[in-house]
Amino acid sequence: MKPTDPHHSHENCLALFERLSEYIDKELDAPACKDIEAHIKACKPCQVCLDTLKQTVDFCKNLERHQVPETFSLKLKDTISELVRKKSD
Repeated sequence: MKPTDPHHSHENCLALFERLSEYIDKELDAPACKDIEAHIKACKPCQVCLDTLKQTVDFCKNLERHQVPETFSLKLKDTISELVRKKSD
């Protein structure tokens, strides 16, 4: 990665990172996808980031869903209510 290359600045990587979810979900137009793909092709850290995000999304999609015990839900609600009360004091 050359520091003088305008496509590989820290800011460009951060801007790409902000759009990766939309890219994975196919919510971007063709020009935006081409820009991301060009950047990813030339930027190893962003390749790793994209691959990791894809794996995380796939992992989450394949998780089994379990019902949370009612006692846990009640305790969580009480805890949140207490935090909200403390914050407003």
